[in-house]
Amino acid sequence: MKRRSTSSDSAGARQRRLQVAAEAARLLAEQGGDPVVARRKAAERLGFRDPASLPSGDEIREALAAHRRLFAAGGDEPRLRQQREAALAAMDFFAEFSPRLAGAVLDGSADARSAIELHLHADDPDAVARKLIERAIPAVQRPRRLRLERGPAREFAAWHFEADGLPFELVVLPRQAERQGPLDPLDDAPMARANRGALARLLAGQP
Repeated sequence: MKRRSTSSDSAGARQRRLQVAAEAARLLAEQGGDPVVARRKAAERLGFRDPASLPSGDEIREALAAHRRLFAAGGDEPRLRQQREAALAAMDFFAEFSPRLAGAVLDGSADARSAIELHLHADDPDAVARKLIERAIPAVQRPRRLRLERGPAREFAAWHFEADGLPFELVVLPRQAERQGPLDPLDDAPMARANRGALARLLAGQP
């Protein structure tokens, strides 16, 4: 009986995680915002308070991608390709900062509002600002809180601008973060990121 109960509890927890993931995905698709906040709101709305009911980052991203496929009416693939091609061009432009693509454009869950998130690496955080000024790119700086290791989050400079109608976010990280990205706030694991070569291969494999 005990083993059967444990199995049932595990199945129930998985079902609750999928429910929370689906509700968090709906909130993110409709309102945008922070996945951590969306997950908390989704769990509260469904009345789930135990940690076992909280979905992982992968579960939320899968639910978000499924939600957007359901409601996109087939329009996502051309836009996603456009966003990734724009990311590739931007990575060439900022090549001296060892850029990495992260976020929704990389994992495929992006919609029209999603910023193309690039992580740039420089020990001089003003180096990116100087390049933006030199090339007359109008950008707004807003801090981005991230964790490079377990512990409190730190603020990093993040530059926001649009190019050809597409929003970009450039997060400036120290050079030591080239090999391992910031921690995913949902999982405490390093964020998935792609360098230029990996993005080019991803584009080559896309329909």
